[in-house]
Amino acid sequence: MKKNVFRVVSFLLAASLLLPTSAFASSEEGINEKFGMPIVVYGADLTESEKQSVKDSLEVTKESEVEEITVTGDDLVTYIKDGDASARMFSSAKITRQDAGKGLVIDIVTEDNITQVTAEMYENAMLTAGIEDATVVVAAPKKVTGHSALVGIYKAYEVSGETLDKERTDVANEELSVATILANESGIDEAKVSELLTEIKKDIAEKNPATKEEVEKIVQEQLTNLKIELSPEDRQLLVDLMDRIRKLDIDFSKWSDQLNDLSKTIEDKIGNVVDNEGFWQGVKNFFNNLIDSLRSLFN
Repeated sequence: MKKNVFRVVSFLLAASLLLPTSAFASSEEGINEKFGMPIVVYGADLTESEKQSVKDSLEVTKESEVEEITVTGDDLVTYIKDGDASARMFSSAKITRQDAGKGLVIDIVTEDNITQVTAEMYENAMLTAGIEDATVVVAAPKKVTGHSALVGIYKAYEVSGETLDKERTDVANEELSVATILANESGIDEAKVSELLTEIKKDIAEKNPATKEEVEKIVQEQLTNLKIELSPEDRQLLVDLMDRIRKLDIDFSKWSDQLNDLSKTIEDKIGNVVDNEGFWQGVKNFFNNLIDSLRSLFN
């Protein structure tokens, strides 16, 4: 009997190595006195039960203390020029500011419920908006596009003591819209869309184009490099967006390094999906063997 118990424990310990470490992490460091406590932003249109579901997903109770605020349609108007104050807000986020140089870490913990925006899209838009060093967790209690979470991130960032350039937040929202249009209406893989946006922005940071025509050339070069075909209308959307980015008050020398980090993350993600079938087969085989072994204990 002891031998069988040991076998079960051994298998479960091995299986735990495949689980994300965050599943076992606890918030024991206390409040960061430099940046303050984490801020949780709830969509204003959540019901009480939906809000509780979001709290659970964001693991709010595991924090020593948090500041909780709500994002509304009025906030949408604040950060986005043509925002609709009557827009319904459901997607929510927890944001924890980090020291300079830590970069952005985005975790969508309810991926099935955020239907249009990926972690890389959030990261790209946040860099455009001027948010550079933070850990952000996004959640929604039901299927939503995920756009209101970005507005919530803006609000949380300013509540924590920072000031965002409203032109940059507006351009960042346009970037998120263009990204979701390319992914959902043009049928381009989401990771490929993020790669396209990142590579174009890297070129803008490195080449410092002076005119819209030069931006258009960069866009076309990257479309060719990544073998992406767009309709004339979608291509123009992309050119117009990137020309707005060119005109922003951004330290492009610093931006280039951040974009290189994001580019590597996206490349790794694409590579893992395409090239790592052997790993997933190994995982499948491991659990098949685990199940067979557990069954043998009861036969």
